[in-house]
Amino acid sequence: MRYLLLIFGFFISCVVYGDVQKIDLVLVNKSENKLYLLSGQVKIKEYDVVFGANPVGHKQQEGDERTPEGWYILDYKKPDSSFYKAIHISYPNEKDKKLANDRGVDPGGLIMIHGQRNRLGWLSWFMQWFNWTDGCIAVTNKEMEEIWGLVDVGTPIEITP
Repeated sequence: MRYLLLIFGFFISCVVYGDVQKIDLVLVNKSENKLYLLSGQVKIKEYDVVFGANPVGHKQQEGDERTPEGWYILDYKKPDSSFYKAIHISYPNEKDKKLANDRGVDPGGLIMIHGQRNRLGWLSWFMQWFNWTDGCIAVTNKEMEEIWGLVDVGTPIEITP
């Protein structure tokens, strides 16, 4: 009987967890206000997102309230953020630093995918209707929990206009 239970438990875990696919790209389309989790060419999940208060165009400097555009890496997770969990985007890259340096400005940084501001998650039904971040990509706390579990550190992210 004990062996039957072990085999049954193994079978159930394979059924429940067997179809979880590895996310190998996070794609953000700013004009659609969408974030997609992809495995190969297959869209596994889709989320509505909001950006900085000035979302059109590539981030050029600290305080411009724009979300960067291009290819980056999700390089660390921050569970103790001022927002409900956060995953850091590797902005600025070397190209961003050079462009900012050429213009004599600070490129900014600390761009994240994150949930709602701590203790204000209950307002996400309202906050997700307009762009309110300083250049980050915001989702609901429930969605952030899901993204947190599915996306590994080191996953590339492409942010398109």
